[in-house]
Amino acid sequence: MYILIGGMGSMGSNLAKNLLKMGHTVAAVDTDPLACQYAREKIGVMAFEGSAVNTSVLLEAGVRKAGAVIAALQEDALNLALVTLSKHYGVPQIVVRMSDGDFAEPYRLAGATHIISTTELALNRVINAIEYPQVDAMMHFEQGQIEVLKLSIPPNCTIVGRSVAAIAQDPRFPSGTLIIGYQANAHEDLKIPNGNTLLEDGSTILAVTKPELVRQLIDFMGLCQS
Repeated sequence: MYILIGGMGSMGSNLAKNLLKMGHTVAAVDTDPLACQYAREKIGVMAFEGSAVNTSVLLEAGVRKAGAVIAALQEDALNLALVTLSKHYGVPQIVVRMSDGDFAEPYRLAGATHIISTTELALNRVINAIEYPQVDAMMHFEQGQIEVLKLSIPPNCTIVGRSVAAIAQDPRFPSGTLIIGYQANAHEDLKIPNGNTLLEDGSTILAVTKPELVRQLIDFMGLCQS
């Protein structure tokens, strides 16, 4: 996919690196000539010097053929303009970084398909680290109605050697929670488990649950203390 990134700050640069590794064709737009030079020479993406809300620059950068535009400029007002122009040029996926929550509705009205609140992400990560230190990672979906948790199975855990089906039938396992991913160790790929999948010592699971069940799930995993 041809992906155009507006803004080559820290977020834009890291996105460009990762998207390039994933096999996408990446172009970037930034007013800073040094940022553009870095993008070309160090990251290896196309970079166009100029304003990402200038139609001439956007057209030169190939906005008409972009499968996605990522608005990662420093100011919400500029990102809003980039979202509007991207929508005008028919870009199917428009992802925007939001700093001020007051821009959420304007972004939606302008045509953003995905709105990423950097402030909320930072706050949630801090709160989760304090509230749920047992959780390796946690992501929120559907405005916080669903949580996806990454949990490590401690050594000598009582559920080691049990199948996913047996765990799901355990009355202590929170109802409605699903184990959707399993990684036997850090050197193996993440797999979608089935009911016969056996959990091994030192493995990792991905579980989907509701916010009010997170503590119950963690308490269940707390049974796995040696």
